Amino acid sequence: MGRMLRQGVVFTLLFAGLVAPAAADPLLLFLIGIARDMIVDHATDPNRNAEPVLPMPDFGKVYPGTSVEPEVLHKLIDDSFLYLSDRQRQEIFDQLNAALLNPRNAAVRGTMIEYFAEKALEVRAAQLQLAKMPYSEKQRMAAEFKTEIAGMDPGDQDQVRQLLRKGLLPVPSDLNQLLLAAVDGK
Repeated sequence: MGRMLRQGVVFTLLFAGLVAPAAADPLLLFLIGIARDMIVDHATDPNRNAEPVLPMPDFGKVYPGTSVEPEVLHKLIDDSFLYLSDRQRQEIFDQLNAALLNPRNAAVRGTMIEYFAEKALEVRAAQLQLAKMPYSEKQRMAAEFKTEIAGMDPGDQDQVRQLLRKGLLPVPSDLNQLLLAAVDGK
């Protein structure tokens, strides 16, 4: 028991930097010195128990009951729906903004924002993935799309054609053209 206590005291003194045995490895002494400095810095840091300070939103600018500002949603729309025109993106924002400001939606405002943000990010991820796709793969997709669209009734085919002509599907423009050609039978 006495031997273990003595080894513990020697280790403590060594770790504290009070005793430096002549045979100690210089690298080990360097690492012990760094550890000692870290312990001292941590013990003397006046902010060690302080919680991280998060910026508070300007509650005059956020949607009631949330911490989300309309500018954040506007930027999310602009960043996620690149395939739409500025006017179309503004229309999305205006409709979403009106729904979020509607007092009847007060209980679901946060859920609406979360759902919209999730879908917007999914659209953006899909667009980025499709944009990286080789052109030959896009052609293959268009051929498969042509087969699938042939099985639809003519009214549905026409609706898809209109969406493609207006550029409303979340695909890169080159893929949109290939899909439109597939729908048109070219």
